[in-house]
Amino acid sequence: MNKNLFATVLTYPAPSSNYRGESEQNRTILQKITHGKHEYAVISPEAIRNALREIFWIYDKDICNRERLHNEEQLAVRFKDFPYPERYIDDFFFGYLVADRKQVPNDVQKERNFQFKRDSILRNNLAVALEPYRHDTVFSQSPQNSKDSKWKNADNSQLLHREESLTAFQYPFALNLNDCKLDDSQHGEKFKQWLQYLLKAIAELNGVAGNAARSYFEMQPASIVMRLTPSLVANYSTYGFKPDGTFPEVINGILQGDYPGHEFYFGGVIVREKLDEETQNQLKQKGVHLYRMANQALDVVSQEVTGQGFLLNAPAVEKVSS
Repeated sequence: MNKNLFATVLTYPAPSSNYRGESEQNRTILQKITHGKHEYAVISPEAIRNALREIFWIYDKDICNRERLHNEEQLAVRFKDFPYPERYIDDFFFGYLVADRKQVPNDVQKERNFQFKRDSILRNNLAVALEPYRHDTVFSQSPQNSKDSKWKNADNSQLLHREESLTAFQYPFALNLNDCKLDDSQHGEKFKQWLQYLLKAIAELNGVAGNAARSYFEMQPASIVMRLTPSLVANYSTYGFKPDGTFPEVINGILQGDYPGHEFYFGGVIVREKLDEETQNQLKQKGVHLYRMANQALDVVSQEVTGQGFLLNAPAVEKVSS
């Protein structure tokens, strides 16, 4: 049976001036989107995907095709090989496009049954702030370099003006498990391990940073709501977290019988702090899987779809007690 995983991640709140857009006159501008009457800071899905690539490199650089080059004059990467989704985890999950087909030798095309373009298996969208941008700004000053400095970037001291936002972010992602080829006769076990890596990377996502990473903002899930279902759509708002950290559409829908409870996995703060004991008991009776930690919920989903979790040497994951 076809299975799809839909999830919405809510981060912990923290102040940040990262994820900025263009700057002018020493003012750094947060990227924003308008919803209703307010503007909300956003983080691009490309920034999230790039951080996942970097985490894959930490897990095992031998299974990654793309390497970030940090000492260039502009953003730069190096590809070790032509795209090869059967060998490289980043080509497999994130897709690629070879615009100039002449770059790929004929023998490589024949040997690999080569695809010149491949869609991303991981579908994700903008991370959107939970609270509106309030026009907060922070000023700092760079010092003037003395005349006998060995090097300097500017002749004078600079007053730096940057927009700041203290908020949590939420972002959705989705996977069609058929696309993950977990039953592939030749590479199935490898693809299962790669999916474990992906879910683990989401559980400890970090480094989604602009502004030269001056601000430390973790993107790991404080709370997560997931649905593992044959349905081709989540069938609820994938930006459903409210400013108080609750997810009323799904919770009320499960209690009213609109959704099959056994398809849902909740983890993190939403379970520990936002659901009272009575509501937890009602959700459990509907078959909902509740876990105190978001990484536990992701680990259990990994077990469900691959047969193995990623929380090595961890105690057995238990549902929240009544």
